[in-house]
Amino acid sequence: MARVADLHKKWMKEPKYRKAYEALEEEFVMASAVIDARNRAGLTQKALAKKMGTTQPVVARLESGRVRPSLRTLERLARATRSRLRIRFEPQRERELHAQAVK
Repeated sequence: MARVADLHKKWMKEPKYRKAYEALEEEFVMASAVIDARNRAGLTQKALAKKMGTTQPVVARLESGRVRPSLRTLERLARATRSRLRIRFEPQRERELHAQAVK
């Protein structure tokens, strides 16, 4: 059976897939960070939800990357996972700058 990481690497060579993936990159990064924080804390979605004062489906939506959490939600998640929340601005990559200039 093929591993997802191997398939992703293969698919990234296809322009349509790469474009769609890059359009959703921020969501993937956020979802991955939420999952990593929960796993580092050794919590299930249900246990994290309880510590955050919310429900398991809310945590599942955060981990899906389909929602953009508020700063308040991220702060609650950080406290519940005993993590430090850091938000930063980074310069755009060259291809992003070029794509914006062409529009």
